[in-house]
Amino acid sequence: MTESGATAITTGPVRLRELIWFGSRQALACLFGFCFLGGLLMTRNWDWAHILSRSDFLFLYALALQFALIAFRLEHRDEVVVILGFHVLASLMECFKTSPAIGSWSYPDEGVIFRVYQVPLFAGFLYSAVGSYIARAWRLFDFRFRNYPPIWLTVTVALLAYANFFTHHFVWDIRWILIAVSLVMYGRCELRFRTGSRYRRMPLALGLLAVAFAIWVAENVGTYARGWIYPGQESGWEMVSIHKFWAWYLLMTLSFVMVSLVHLRRPVLESSQE
Repeated sequence: MTESGATAITTGPVRLRELIWFGSRQALACLFGFCFLGGLLMTRNWDWAHILSRSDFLFLYALALQFALIAFRLEHRDEVVVILGFHVLASLMECFKTSPAIGSWSYPDEGVIFRVYQVPLFAGFLYSAVGSYIARAWRLFDFRFRNYPPIWLTVTVALLAYANFFTHHFVWDIRWILIAVSLVMYGRCELRFRTGSRYRRMPLALGLLAVAFAIWVAENVGTYARGWIYPGQESGWEMVSIHKFWAWYLLMTLSFVMVSLVHLRRPVLESSQE
């Protein structure tokens, strides 16, 4: 057997083990999101409204999921604090976006017990699922970075992106400027992540775009399950506009920055560590 043939036989099982390791950790990182989407789908045709509204059940279900993650130590204390902060910020945005004056989206079942104004309290968990994923993926894949942008710059862009979700209804919309700045800012940064015993690398901007796309796909599942609906989906489901992908990208970067404030207390990857 030639040396190249032996190498191919050797690397095949190694790559398979890497793939299995990566897939299992990815599933663990997505655990909250998968379970929550499953809850939305299973309750799509909710027949128990005379006992408990669907939205109230989903809130209790999401709360139980969150407590389970903490009890089984799948989320650390400082990560939970960051996720809770993102949950609060997102809930404030929900109250604004679903107000009658704005009407960006709505909830077919507003809930009876657990709601604030027109927003069911389970809505905040839709966003904390994003923070939960980023926090666990960061730890499980042992994220390391090279050429990470200045933290003050990432925080500034994230805060401006959050503010623009409110202000663009009244003044100039700067989302495309923020998207361009963000892609340039993260474009120079290299992300390294574990796949078992090895580290792989990719541009951080590409990783963020991939996560935003996955969230957009999940949003299509959520609207199909009628957890919430956009204008035009009242009489039947239709695919969510691709423009929402960019909105999720900006909001996801806010979550990423909040999680980074916990994890970047250690140094980023230096070239000498390669």
